Amino acid sequence: MVEAASVICQPIPGLTITLTIILFLVLFLPFKFHKIEKNLEPFFLIMGIIAIIANYAFGATTTEEIIEVAKKAVITPVSISGTPIGITQVVLLFGLLFYYYHEKIYKLLNMLIEKVGFITFSFIFVLFFGLISSLISVIVTAVILAEIAAALKIERKYKIEFVVLASFAVGLGAALTPVGEPLSTIAISKLEESFDYLLKILGVYVISGVLLVSAYTAYRLKKSGVIVYGVEATYGETIRSVIERAVRVYIFVAALELLGHSFSYLAYCYFSKLPPWQLYWLNTISAVVDNATLTAAEINKALTVEQIRSALMSLLISGGMLIPGNIPNIVAAGRLKITSKEWARIGVPFGIVLLLLYFVIVEVIGLHISIYTPFISWWLR
Repeated sequence: MVEAASVICQPIPGLTITLTIILFLVLFLPFKFHKIEKNLEPFFLIMGIIAIIANYAFGATTTEEIIEVAKKAVITPVSISGTPIGITQVVLLFGLLFYYYHEKIYKLLNMLIEKVGFITFSFIFVLFFGLISSLISVIVTAVILAEIAAALKIERKYKIEFVVLASFAVGLGAALTPVGEPLSTIAISKLEESFDYLLKILGVYVISGVLLVSAYTAYRLKKSGVIVYGVEATYGETIRSVIERAVRVYIFVAALELLGHSFSYLAYCYFSKLPPWQLYWLNTISAVVDNATLTAAEINKALTVEQIRSALMSLLISGGMLIPGNIPNIVAAGRLKITSKEWARIGVPFGIVLLLLYFVIVEVIGLHISIYTPFISWWLR
């Protein structure tokens, strides 16, 4: 990885202004216009192409580099770190599996709820899907979560709280591998690191976070005295919708690859100069914009490990606070017709507590972990 201090930035005022405008449009137009939000993938692809052209026009990239970026945009959605595994195939495969076996899954859930009770079930459910989302992708997990939540026969207010908290866990857990979500796919691609890189630098924080959210979900539901009457099958997917989702994921990741390369100039010249704690609080904007978009704009080989860790943890936590922040939120809110106000009532206060907690852990305790890691590695040999 290239250290930030070794990167020499050549100021190009025209390019800085142009890319800043494009970044602003990418971040806020989907939030303001419903049609753009519904067609996010082609919108991002168009903006990525415009950003690439802007880089070329101002002399920040060459024709050869554009060709390489285009190849990477085509390959990244279907191949992570040179492997034949990509987020597109994972989304398609598990989408089809749930389509064909959803009835058996519903029966299994009913049996589990009857056997262990809903409070224990909620803990197991959130923990399991929070961790497995990194393997089957956050998109597939979000669909399964939304369908199961819709099928639960409980009062709406409890269902909303369950879904919001579960989405926090799913959004966190998906970051452990590059097939988990677009954020991790783009991060690994831009950093040109190994498949398990994010697990190495975020694993202890993410896994403990998923466990914490799972325990809190069970605690909240137990305290509220919720009564559940089982699961009622309401699955509404089709083969066409499963395939369309995989195609949209492919376009989305390809578009983020183009945007990520285009914003490299801003990342090297500006973001890489910010200390980790500033990146942490800056990225709380992820509450209102998709965190994968910010990853494409910020993450770059010029950043140190500490900067990457701070930026990504903030993106992952903030992404759960409001509906536009992360894919699970959008999928679940759309399926259950949860309003922005209903989501914010639960997501914002919980997210603020997590942000404050992880600020202390990542910026203070995290320093000691990095200091003692060499000793622990030596001791374990």
